[in-house]
Amino acid sequence: MNYLKTNSIFKPVLAMMVLVLLGSCTDLELEETDSINAEAFEGVVDPDGFITGMYNNLNGFIGDQANTFALAEVTTEEFIIPTRGADWGDNGIWRQLHQHNWPSNHAFIGTVFNQWNGFQFSADQLLSPLTTLSTEQTGEAYFFRALGVWMILDNFGQVPVRDPEESLSIDPLVLTGADATARIIGDLEQAITNLPTITPGSGTNVIGKSAARYLLAKVLLNRHVYEGTSPSTGDMQVVVDLVNQIEADGFALQAGYFDLFRDSADDETILSIGAAVGNRIWNGLHYNQTPEIAGGGWNGFATLAEFYDLFEGPADSNLEGEGQEERRGFVPTEGIAFTGRPGTTDSGDFPGFESGSNVGNGFLLGQQYEIDGTPLNDRPGGPLVFRRDYTDNNNASNIINNDENTGIRVIKYNPTFGGFTGHEIFFRFSDAHLMRAEAIMRGASGDALAEVNELRLIRNASPLGTMTEQDMLDERGRELYEELWRRNDLVRFGQFTRDWELKDPAHVGDATRNLFPIPNDQVLLNPNLVQNPGY
Repeated sequence: MNYLKTNSIFKPVLAMMVLVLLGSCTDLELEETDSINAEAFEGVVDPDGFITGMYNNLNGFIGDQANTFALAEVTTEEFIIPTRGADWGDNGIWRQLHQHNWPSNHAFIGTVFNQWNGFQFSADQLLSPLTTLSTEQTGEAYFFRALGVWMILDNFGQVPVRDPEESLSIDPLVLTGADATARIIGDLEQAITNLPTITPGSGTNVIGKSAARYLLAKVLLNRHVYEGTSPSTGDMQVVVDLVNQIEADGFALQAGYFDLFRDSADDETILSIGAAVGNRIWNGLHYNQTPEIAGGGWNGFATLAEFYDLFEGPADSNLEGEGQEERRGFVPTEGIAFTGRPGTTDSGDFPGFESGSNVGNGFLLGQQYEIDGTPLNDRPGGPLVFRRDYTDNNNASNIINNDENTGIRVIKYNPTFGGFTGHEIFFRFSDAHLMRAEAIMRGASGDALAEVNELRLIRNASPLGTMTEQDMLDERGRELYEELWRRNDLVRFGQFTRDWELKDPAHVGDATRNLFPIPNDQVLLNPNLVQNPGY
């Protein structure tokens, strides 16, 4: 593995290349024949350019539909990618995630391990005493390191770490459990001290105290999972206090659910990234939906009927006006008249309509329509009717040999406002609000039911009469679907190993699936890593 250290110093022109290559290997050892590496790290010369490179890598890690997103969402009941003929087969790489029969050498798993380990090591280089940072840069570096270490801990349970000034002949140490958690917490406390106060609407890729507080609350809420203990009342009270501080900075619940996912300022977004949202739009839409924008959809991602049924509304239809709650969205029967709304364009194929406005928000079930109200067809010429089930050519339940219409589709970022707009939410206040409610449910002072019903009222959903753990998990699903939190939530609530449609029966109840395997090559390269049980 090459560090690309020239004269032992990272040059500004190499900042992006450094981050990319660090993501391809995490043993962090050099070949003896590497002529461009010197014996000692001497600091980062251009921290500003280096940090820009880290932001760009963050955009790629989070914005991708594979890797981090796939491990967080496709491994759950929120998303399934059935094989439709030859489409989305990819040697089973998507099916294995949903079915929980992924192998130790699964490409997405290896990439996630390498990317986030490279990310946290890059932050280590910034935090070296040999690198000179401003106060804000120091805060960003601590935040980045905490995020990288947390991602690895949450997914793999073991975090290899190396001091940049340490001899490369020494195998990286491995942090687990309480040691890893303590490092993350300490880094986030330092980040909060050094980062500026950021208020709502500050733009993309802007990390402030509230982002660090949000991540710290997330870590404390999950701490008992990482340490094999029970939730601490003290930790839960700190979660409440952190969310209260985020609220004091001006972040708040906001009405108009799907407006939050447009490229415009709002009161909820704590941290957004510059990744184009095209993956979130096109990976589920059918090929014949809005072909004038980006050539149409890719017809892959869909959700399970059991997840769709968590929302208020009829089971077998989702047309507008059928009593469904706001977050479930609806299927429009025609497009919206073009009036020059910000972010919209006049459709070339159907003048007078907003381009893409025939695609609904939320969950798309049943007949789909063109902008002028004409019912759409699939490629063979039959009605484009998205179905609840996943069946093969023999009408048997199956994850392979599906046709073009199986599965309820999911749209949170709408093509009406651009097919590849660079604005994806990473941290959002409604998640923080629900973390506060959950912390109260787990022992902190307050009224968890009132907290959840406050959110449901804003989302035009009926208030709940009770608050159980299942109610809390379901509410998090309804509010935060497609936002990379479902696996984390299911693990914390003890439901990641439960049965769902088309999961491999051999792995139902298999607790070893709560962690992913350490890539085999990394176990061989670093004897301090031990393969996780079950692999």
